[in-house]
Amino acid sequence: MTKVFISAGEASGDLHAAALTRAILQRDPTAQVFGMGGDALAAAGGEVVFNYKDYSVMGFVEVLQSLPRLFGLKKAFRRLMEERKPDVFVTVDYPDFNMRVAKEAKALGIPVFSYIPPSAWAWRRGRAKDVARLATKVACIYPFAAQVYQEAGANVEFVGNPLVDIVQPTLSPQEGEAFIGKRPGHPVVLLLPGSRVKEITGVLPVMLQALPKIREKRPEVDFVLQKAPSIERELLQSILASSAVPVKVVEGRGYDVMAASDAALATSGTVTLEAALCGLPSVICYAASPLSMWIAKRMVYVKYIGLPNILAGREILPELIQEKMTPDHMAASILHFLEPEAASAVREEMRQAVAKLGQPGAVDRTAELILETAKENP
Repeated sequence: MTKVFISAGEASGDLHAAALTRAILQRDPTAQVFGMGGDALAAAGGEVVFNYKDYSVMGFVEVLQSLPRLFGLKKAFRRLMEERKPDVFVTVDYPDFNMRVAKEAKALGIPVFSYIPPSAWAWRRGRAKDVARLATKVACIYPFAAQVYQEAGANVEFVGNPLVDIVQPTLSPQEGEAFIGKRPGHPVVLLLPGSRVKEITGVLPVMLQALPKIREKRPEVDFVLQKAPSIERELLQSILASSAVPVKVVEGRGYDVMAASDAALATSGTVTLEAALCGLPSVICYAASPLSMWIAKRMVYVKYIGLPNILAGREILPELIQEKMTPDHMAASILHFLEPEAASAVREEMRQAVAKLGQPGAVDRTAELILETAKENP
């Protein structure tokens, strides 16, 4: 029986881990998949020993503040490795923590499979060499990432991007519109404020201030907010209580919601790429602590933070970062996307950008590589 210890530390990682788990269990129904994840991993047949919701953080300063808690989790991971003796340890993104526990796995003789390795193409390039030393196999989901890891000496493969498989609306367009309560002649602006508490409390209040400005010019527009599984509804409601404009909160069916919407205000992250795959233009918003941004400006190699923009090699979606993240800028960008010609042009640019993500089948290819890596473990 193949035992796979998987570690995913946030909402997007949970989805990737779930897709991998389904593909692994399809190939080997006797396999055990366990570790850190959330509701998606559990629904896919994985055993959630640690729930990522208890440990999710973002930003340099925020990670430092959480180190004592994460150190305790690292010890718990090692104990689980010693008890369950997995055939392979699979890390899914969440680099600061996962690279620490990967060292524990390697020390115990457990092969490390790095899926969606640290973004060394973007910052802290030296991490690619660290991963090359630690990981038996590295699976990259961006071609530019695979190149950096190849140069670092890793046993790396560009598997394609799993979002090409994962991002598939399941409802018909009419059913999707009914799910979000879309009315004929009423465009929908979708709010995607993020999956971490700090993102919600930092970005959502600014988004809400933009809504009356959009309504002023386009009174027919409706607003919908997609709730991430990791965020408590009470937190959202407490912030939404201050909104001057009604906002409908929906949960689940994320890709159907995106496909039924006309434009989005989105916190920077994988969600902007998911939106692009659904043909939804988004305004990319991001704010971190001043110290985190000061460090980032000195360490980051890439010109853009939005994945669709990085793929395109230019800013096809507006990036509102720190002081640019204002209600006025948000409103102006959304109003632009609601113009038919602008919407059509940006959708074509997004289509060209996401075409660089490779062919479908990334999840199946990765599951096969994981099982191969596990079998090689004596």
